[in-house]
Amino acid sequence: MFLHWITFPDAEEEFDFFLGVKRTCYDSYYPFQVLSGIGFRRIDFEPVTILYGGNGCGKTTALNVIAEKLRLQRGAAYNRSSFFESYTKLCGCECGVLPAPSRIITSDDVFDYMLDLRAFNEGIDRKREELFEEYLDAKYAKFRFQSMEDLERLRKVTQARSKTQSKYVRNNLTDNVRERSNGESAFAYFTEKIQESALYLLDEPENSLSPSRQLELVRFLEDSARFFGCQLVIATHSPFLLSMRGAKIYDMDERPADVKRWTQLENVRQYYEFFKAHEGEFL
Repeated sequence: MFLHWITFPDAEEEFDFFLGVKRTCYDSYYPFQVLSGIGFRRIDFEPVTILYGGNGCGKTTALNVIAEKLRLQRGAAYNRSSFFESYTKLCGCECGVLPAPSRIITSDDVFDYMLDLRAFNEGIDRKREELFEEYLDAKYAKFRFQSMEDLERLRKVTQARSKTQSKYVRNNLTDNVRERSNGESAFAYFTEKIQESALYLLDEPENSLSPSRQLELVRFLEDSARFFGCQLVIATHSPFLLSMRGAKIYDMDERPADVKRWTQLENVRQYYEFFKAHEGEFL
């Protein structure tokens, strides 16, 4: 346990803050009035804590506030208004020393990672085509060694004439990163970034993952928390992640937000009722 609890300002504390704010051109005071609007005052953390709720309920805002308060490292930019620093100063928390790997991981981080992989592979593909042409040129060229400046050219000619085209290209080209599906790349990103003994905030990690990959991620996260000293705070509405063993779940669709078992959550109940209604088709 690195992070024990955090408190968010209530409506009265926010009102007191705004009394000292000059009314100028601001059209948004985000993240003010988001969490106070649902009565979300405090989170008491466990090794695995989950923030559940529909789109717009404030679970991503809560994660970003926690990350900002703890100054966690992050990759992609996020919706950070000019009031973020003032808001986090009104938040209280109890937190120990955070190990260096601790970070927040968002859907944008995973998406950027997948784009980088594609760009890297495309660059290698272009280089491969250039090497094909270089091989043919070197293999069939009439070459006469005249000076030391021709040494590199001689090396290529000798190599081309002693190897097949495929071996020549392989010897002169960095191997491609293995081409993965989006789901495989997303899963690989989590397994690479989540190390031992650190705090990780995960914003909807189920994005891009099939049900089977989500179950793999659940097992990986459970093992990370149980055996490798990680503490996890996850924003999700995936029934697979919500079923994680020992997770403490805050239902942010409730007013005020409340702790519930995963089987009590509306989203999960809708899945249950849907499959129950079609039970006969599975038998």
